[in-house]
Amino acid sequence: MTGTELRERVLSNIGKVIIGKDEVVTQLLTALLAEGHVLLEDVPGTGKTKVAKALAKSLDVDFSRIQFTPDLLPGDITGLTIYDQKQGEFVLRKGPAFTNILLADEINRATPRTQAGLLECMEERQITIDGETYPAGKPFFVIATQNPVETAGTFPLPEAQMDRFMMKLSMGLPTKEEECEILERYMKDEPLFSLQPVMNLGDLEVAKQEINEIYVHKCVMEYMVDIVSATRTGENVLMGVSPRGTLAFLRCVKAYAYLQGRKFVTPDDVKALAVPVLAHRIVMGYGRTGESREFVKRIVEYTVVPTEEYSR
Repeated sequence: MTGTELRERVLSNIGKVIIGKDEVVTQLLTALLAEGHVLLEDVPGTGKTKVAKALAKSLDVDFSRIQFTPDLLPGDITGLTIYDQKQGEFVLRKGPAFTNILLADEINRATPRTQAGLLECMEERQITIDGETYPAGKPFFVIATQNPVETAGTFPLPEAQMDRFMMKLSMGLPTKEEECEILERYMKDEPLFSLQPVMNLGDLEVAKQEINEIYVHKCVMEYMVDIVSATRTGENVLMGVSPRGTLAFLRCVKAYAYLQGRKFVTPDDVKALAVPVLAHRIVMGYGRTGESREFVKRIVEYTVVPTEEYSR
């Protein structure tokens, strides 16, 4: 199966449930193949939970959802060991983090201590409970959500945790035509219930191996570094993109090029992913919190694009 075939299969399948969000689904699939995680920031009711469930069903993998609240504890995510009186010993009761696709709903409603409980799971792909370390699912893909409007009683994600997310995306509201199609599609039944997998874990592993072979010309790498470097020197910027962000950028553009059916990365791939991969990693000055996306767009617009041959 080629990257294009994989993308079209998943888009067609999820398109039975989610209308008009092909680019968002492609970016979710890109982050999954690049072994990263995604933060979805949008108002309630735009389909965040549904797209996560549809992706899990399309891949035939386990799915878990956690509703984050102020009283949620780290053990509610990872699990804990309890004493079983019948067996006369302590046994592990696994939490929802033992899965393949984890939806962390309204992650900013949990306390920093609980938010930090996800850090090891996300970065190390492992879960520690009472001193014992267990492997997380393979794949392990976190889709976290937060509401950008309702901020009362929330705990903003610290920079260290924001940097753990490979991309920050938004579902966005549908157009009039798309919303009419949604009404027709959901008139009689719920299409998510009848969704069938279109690929398996074996296909996913093969795709990851092929992504490792995607070629990135030196001039394209220099183009990426020029964009990242510009985020560190801009006016009113307190903190630019770290080298970890640069590496995430590289993994993303390789996966994105694979899904476009190419064996090499082009500057267009870099442009397409610059904002979702880099903007949320930038800390702007006081009162300029929401300007990072426009800042990255300006950087991409003014950075010189390489004109060399990009293929081998």
